[in-house]
This record gives sequence, structure tokens and C-alpha cells, in this order.
Amino acid sequence: MPFLTHGSYRIRYELDGPATAPAYVLVNGLTQYSELWTAYRDALIARGFRVATFDLLGQGASDKPTLFINQDDHVLALHRLIEMLGEGPVFLSGISFGGLIALRYAIEYGRRLSGLVPMSCFAELSPQLLLIGNALRTGLILGGTGYLQDLLLPMNLSNEWLRPLLDKLDGVKRQGWLVNDLYALQNLMDSFLDFQPLTPQLASIAVPTMILNGEFDFLTPRALHETLRVGIPNSALVIIPSAYHAFTLEKGALTADLLARFADDVLAGRWQGNKAVWIAPEEPGGELTPFPAGYDHLRAIPVQRTQA
Repeated sequence: MPFLTHGSYRIRYELDGPATAPAYVLVNGLTQYSELWTAYRDALIARGFRVATFDLLGQGASDKPTLFINQDDHVLALHRLIEMLGEGPVFLSGISFGGLIALRYAIEYGRRLSGLVPMSCFAELSPQLLLIGNALRTGLILGGTGYLQDLLLPMNLSNEWLRPLLDKLDGVKRQGWLVNDLYALQNLMDSFLDFQPLTPQLASIAVPTMILNGEFDFLTPRALHETLRVGIPNSALVIIPSAYHAFTLEKGALTADLLARFADDVLAGRWQGNKAVWIAPEEPGGELTPFPAGYDHLRAIPVQRTQA
């Protein structure tokens, strides 16, 4: 189990695939850990990529500071990891809180990246997201890790994904208890809520950017992704059909395929962001389709735009 150092901290990471291949770096969400990217690692290596994952401070096997965890430490640890990859192309993707860390890295060190994929992400805390975050933090303090999982599972995943697991959820949740620490999660939640809007800085992200948003994302709905699409010059928004916030768990094969195709397009010079809005296919390998002209992609139902 390799570690890198950031100040006095040790950060657990995994790095697999050919050393000369283009690299994908994948950043965890708030309550996740590196092993959840295993299927992505296998799929992306099979497509010719090198893959790096790591546990954020406070997660998994990385150090767990007993007091406040600064977001800057996550960004700097990510910077250390990417420095280890050498001079080849690097694509960076993160889910939810990990997407926020990826956005911050792209703002501060974007010249090192070949492409960026923020998923289920945000550049500022809307009133709804702020209140949800505070409620989740209170639930974590009063009810512990298990209660936080009870709140997050139905918010993050579909009925179809949850239904066959209902009699196995104790085992699923137990793995989270074993990997993540209660007080470290509280510190991570504090670092999430200690947030300064990134919207004014999005225009500085010059790299090709594919923004992924689940169709039914409850925690970070379409309007938050629209801020990214409008603010990042060479971007496109891709909506994942019938998907919720944690679509990286529920639709892993499709998401890994989209990541690989995006990087292939960038490396081949085919990517044209143009702030377009696309609908992803239902299955890996299918074609992306433009969002229907004349309809408002911010609505959950097809409502025609009024003419200006």
C-alpha cells in the first residue's frame, strides 16, 4: 500500500497501468474511499490509460487529522500525486466533493491538465445544498456514521439499484464503518461547509471539460452544473439518463466509457466543447445525442423555451 507525503500527513494512493500511457486521476466523494474506483481502474487500463486514485485526508487509509481539515490540503495532496505522474497527458475527474477539489486544482494548476471531468459537482453552495450539508453534519454528529449512510443512500441512488440490496444493506454500510472514521468524516464535512464560491474563477479553466450530471440528481441538481457549463469556456454538459447523484456507483460501465471517449477525443483533437448540452446513451458505446433544440435543459420535463 503506497503512500505519498504532504507536510506531516501520509496520503494512501494507488497507481496502475503503463508508465508511458495517458493518466486518469480519480478523486473520491466525501464519504468514499479508493477501492470504489476498482472497476474504473480495470476499464480504463484496458482502454490504454494509467489510473491513479487516492484517499483524501480523513478517508480510508490516509491520515485522519483530529481537528479541522483544510480544503487546501486536499488540493495540495492531489498536486503531489499528479507531480508523480511525469510529463505525459493527465485527465482529472472527481465526484461531488471530489469534483470540487478537481475544480480547484484546475483553477490553480490547470496548465498541467489535458482534460477535466467534474461529476455531480458544484462551484458554489446554493441555499438548498448549504442547508442539506448542515443537516447531514448534524445527523453525523448525533447519529454517527450509520445514520449518515441511512440519509445518503436514498438521496444518492435509484430504487432499481437499492431494491436488490435492501436485505444486504447492513453489510454494505459495515464496509463504510470499517474504512471511514466518524470524527474524520465530521472534519471532512466541516471542510465541505467551509466553502468559498469558485464561480468567479471558472473562466480561468482553459482545458477541455466534460461536465457529467445525473438526470435525477437530488443533491447537486442541474442548475449547479449549469454554472459550470456557462463559466468554463471549453466545456460541454452531458446528462446521464435515469441517474442520481452517485451515478459513478450505479452506472460505472457507462461512466468509465464516457471518461475514456472524452480523453480519446481530446488527444485526437476532436473535442469541441462549445458549451453544448448532450444526453448520454443508456449503455456503454452508444451515441451521445444533442439535447433537443427549443427545450429548456434546466427543467425536469420538456418545456419549450419562450422566444426572447
